[in-house]
Amino acid sequence: MDAYQETFETWNQIAKIYEEKFMDLSLYNDSYDSFSNKLPPLAKVLDVGCGPGNISKYLLNKKPNLEILGIDISQNMVDLANKNLPKAKFQVMDFRNLNKLNMKFQGIICGFGLPYLSLEEIDDFFQQCYDLLTEEGILYISFVPGNTKNSGFITGMNGLRVYFNYHDSNRINEILKKNLFQHIQTMEVPFNKKDGSKEIHQVLIATKYIHHPKRS
Repeated sequence: MDAYQETFETWNQIAKIYEEKFMDLSLYNDSYDSFSNKLPPLAKVLDVGCGPGNISKYLLNKKPNLEILGIDISQNMVDLANKNLPKAKFQVMDFRNLNKLNMKFQGIICGFGLPYLSLEEIDDFFQQCYDLLTEEGILYISFVPGNTKNSGFITGMNGLRVYFNYHDSNRINEILKKNLFQHIQTMEVPFNKKDGSKEIHQVLIATKYIHHPKRS
């Protein structure tokens, strides 16, 4: 079994535990507000790696008229999201394959999806986000900054593993710029780990360029 498949199966198995822990977590609400405030009232939003619908729930509470489509690789996560938010739409999809979506969005939000992608896959992901966004569309991403060499499997208390990638913030910004996104905001969120240590989570919000040279 490769690293991706093991990670995807882990997320499927821990879906209910994740819902109980994160469904009403308020730690990132300020960053969700920053994203939401940049959207038009009737925006279409793609929630990438939607989990049980925790981010979508918050966004809809702020702006009930948003039209949200959430995608996740885990069937169990999608089932929970559909149960929690019947007004939104959720479907199973590998977010490395966004090009299968035949629609446009004013906003794309990806809460901690980047740790499960390599730098090459992030480049491709940003390209696909660019193609899915309308002009001046807003992209929200979050990740844990760190040395790529420290990437590897992380084992939880239940003994299940996920492969976790750390990424350099400057490199992520370079890839955004390469794919014609203009960085407009950085937010840093302190996160308390189970072992008592603290790490900094980073949120980047960017907008699709209005006028730009042809993308290479």
